[in-house]
Amino acid sequence: MGNAENSVESNDSLRERLTDQQYKCTQEADTEVPFTGIYWDETRDGTYRCIVCDEPLFSSESKFDSGCGWPSFDAPIREGTITFRSDHSFGMLRTETLCMSCGAHLGHIFPDGPTPTGDRYCINSACINLETKES
Repeated sequence: MGNAENSVESNDSLRERLTDQQYKCTQEADTEVPFTGIYWDETRDGTYRCIVCDEPLFSSESKFDSGCGWPSFDAPIREGTITFRSDHSFGMLRTETLCMSCGAHLGHIFPDGPTPTGDRYCINSACINLETKES
């Protein structure tokens, strides 16, 4: 359920540039299977950027192991990078997280994080790209 009108790229262009999983997750609000994404257990330092528009979203400093099988962060890299929307899919009430810059679906936020923020941003690996400090 990506927001095509906010995107600078057409759906056809995105389908060509992104993998099938990246497209489904960012544009159709799909979810990757837990413990299968490339970043769920990533420990390198760096910045996690939106796979669609390259906006910096999360710092490795806010990443923690929540045991849920998806990358988990306790806060975005700065205010104004993430927007929220109510998600009533699958008979549940959740809060969806989207890239503020392009509207790409990222994952969900839950109020059960173990850090002082109390937040757990549960993000699909397919929706982000890690720019390591070594790069």
